Amino acid sequence: MSTLEGTTSDTLEGIVDTARYPLSDLASAAGREVLARARRDLARDGCTVLPDFVRPDLRAVLRREGAAMAPRAYVDVETVNVYNVDVGAELPEGHPGRRTFLRGNAFVARDRVPGDALISRLYSHPAFQGFVAACFGLPALHELADPLSGLVLNVVAPGMEHPWHFDTNEFTVSMLTQEPRAGGVFEYCPGIRSAEDECFEDVRAVLDGRGERLVRRLPLHPGDLQLFQGRYALHRVSPVGGDTARHSAIFAYSERPGVIGSVARTRQLFGRVLPAHLAAEGRAVRGDRLLD
Repeated sequence: MSTLEGTTSDTLEGIVDTARYPLSDLASAAGREVLARARRDLARDGCTVLPDFVRPDLRAVLRREGAAMAPRAYVDVETVNVYNVDVGAELPEGHPGRRTFLRGNAFVARDRVPGDALISRLYSHPAFQGFVAACFGLPALHELADPLSGLVLNVVAPGMEHPWHFDTNEFTVSMLTQEPRAGGVFEYCPGIRSAEDECFEDVRAVLDGRGERLVRRLPLHPGDLQLFQGRYALHRVSPVGGDTARHSAIFAYSERPGVIGSVARTRQLFGRVLPAHLAAEGRAVRGDRLLD
């Protein structure tokens, strides 16, 4: 029996507060209001948060399912840069990619997330996907074709952090499933770069601690839905304190079908690659020519 007893794959009413977020009736007054706020936030800040998107009585389910998955995470503390390119790559003097950080987080890959978990039901549900697309003002979004990175659980253990980086995909949807006792704050710099301009000087200022004016800090709680344009926003999770790890589900979508991560990036995140990654290498679907 699923931990979500009473729900079915055909409805989200048992999971989502549909009175507040009417996923199947976006033309209603409540639906129009939610979409208008989300689009306004995204246009202004590149980010919006929908509080208590998952019913509050399911927070314990989110936490239990995440705790059960967390031991399946690929854990590797390594030296990285904000562009997730080889730290030994030859870059010009002063290039922000020359600045390195220790990344001490971990990911549970999509093929190790149970299909009946709450986050799996959300990720693949047509009404949820349609709602997310509508919030971004898009006709549709596609699940990543990548068998490992489409839906993941991010685990940041106490004493660790997810340092400054950019996302490969344009749109990221995430949900905190376990809150740390201290630290683990989501920080981001909205629109710090564009598809046409890397804006290296601004990125370097943030990394050097001179760009405080560009940084925003976002309080998040379990069950809140976060929509984020991480392709163009430098962002990080600050060091986690206390004795409780930070867990968050990451629902990755793309405007285009067929998106698969590179072999190097996939191995970096999950410690392995699958035949799909090898087959797609060199012909990945990309929408820009940014460094990462």
